[in-house]
Order: sequence, then C-alpha cells, then structure tokens
Amino acid sequence: MKASRNQLHEVIFEADTPAGKAFDVALLWLIVLSVLTVIAESVPEWGATYRGEFELVEWGFTALFTLEYLLRLAVVKKPWRYARSFFGLVDLLAILPTFIGLIIPGSSSLRIIRILRVLRVFRVLKLVGFIAEARQLQTALRASRRRIIVFLSAVMALVTILGTLMYLVEDDQAGFSSIPRSIYWAIVTVTTVGYGDIAPQTVAGQIIASVMMIIGYAIIAVPSGLVGVEMIRGNKLKAENSTSISTQACPSCGKDGHDLDALHCKYCGHRM
Repeated sequence: MKASRNQLHEVIFEADTPAGKAFDVALLWLIVLSVLTVIAESVPEWGATYRGEFELVEWGFTALFTLEYLLRLAVVKKPWRYARSFFGLVDLLAILPTFIGLIIPGSSSLRIIRILRVLRVFRVLKLVGFIAEARQLQTALRASRRRIIVFLSAVMALVTILGTLMYLVEDDQAGFSSIPRSIYWAIVTVTTVGYGDIAPQTVAGQIIASVMMIIGYAIIAVPSGLVGVEMIRGNKLKAENSTSISTQACPSCGKDGHDLDALHCKYCGHRM
C-alpha cells in the first residue's frame, strides 16, 4: 500500500519520470481546454445555443479535476498543509464554482471563477523544467522589492502633485472637475495609455501633459531595470554556485525546488 502511494506521489508531483511527464502533459491539455471552454461559453450566441453541451463538458472537467485534487490530498503526508498552500487553494478553486452553482441557485455567475484554472499552468511549467528560471525570477523580485516600493511611492506622489496642479490650471469644461479625476488623468497619461476622455485645453496644461508623457517612458523602464539587474546578479551567482534542481516534491508538504543531492526538505525538514 505504501509502495503504491509512493509511486502515485512520483507520478503526480514529479516530472523527472516518463509517467510524471505524461501526467503533466495530460494535465496541461486539460487546463487549456477547460479555460477555452469557459471563454467560449461566455460568448452569448454559443452559450445559449450549446448550453447543454457546455454543461456536460464542464462536469467532465470538474470530475477529472476533483479526482486529481483528491489524489493529491491522498498521497501527501500532511493533506491540510497542502490544502492551505497556494497551489492547493488554486486546485480547490478549479472545482469549487461548479459545485457551488449546483448547490446554490442563482450563483451561476460565480462559475466565471473557473478562469482561475489558468493559474494551474504555472504548476505544470514549474514541474517540467522551469524550476530554476522560476526561482531566479522570484529571487530577483524579492531582492528588488524595496526599491520597487520606493519607486512606486515616488510615482504615486508625482501623479498626485501633477494631478492636483492640473485641477488648478484647467477648469470643469476640460473634464478636470475634481482632484481624484485629475489624478486619474495623471495616471493614464504617465503610463502612456492615453484614453482621451479628458484632455487639457490651456497652454499650461498642455505643457504639463507633455512633460508627463516624457516622464512616462522613463517610469516604464525603471522597474524592468531594477529586476533585470537582480536577474543578472542571480545569473552570476548561479554560474559560481551551479547546482542542479530536482523536480522531486516533498512527500510531506508537497513543495519542490530542492537540490538534486538534498536529503531533507528545505521547507519542513522532512526526509526526501
């Protein structure tokens, strides 16, 4: 019984075996097809014409995802810890809306939450060879988070000041009827979106808008540069201390990203 459980754990949680790879590929196709079904069902003509077919297909996907979720809970040693993890919650959200729609009448609008199944793609990608890249991006974002927070705070201060200035320079006729609405315009302008629903009419306002557009290009580049520097630094450290990453998941907590020679889980300490 224990041997069968371990074999099932390898198939479901690991991707360095033929069976594990086949499971991940099948799961990836299921996720993509289920998301495409949700998208197609939202088209009024298709949703009304093929309502019965969509219901049948959706229950098929829900049954398969429910079976997979129960198997994941069965093969890990600490099911509650897995259920509370990020991917555990995503797996639950993949099946919950359909059952809620069956139990509670009038809650069919909640079924749009099924689109969150697309998040499950990251689980598969993480297991089939992108672990090192995912870890590198995560490390770069974590290392630069304080600088990004400071940068975003400066941007918010800038759009607040410039938005308030535009409120003083322009009048209600131009659309700058309040400070919040002027700040909204400043955010749209500095991000180079430019909806065009509000536009400055005075010369002073147009000068301020021009300056903000130029600043916007610099603002877009800064976060990319901050994260890029950390990723380059991470590449150098990786080259100096190159260690292969295994796809093996911890049998206790279900987390992966361990070194190939790891004997214990670096998250919970359980023996691998």
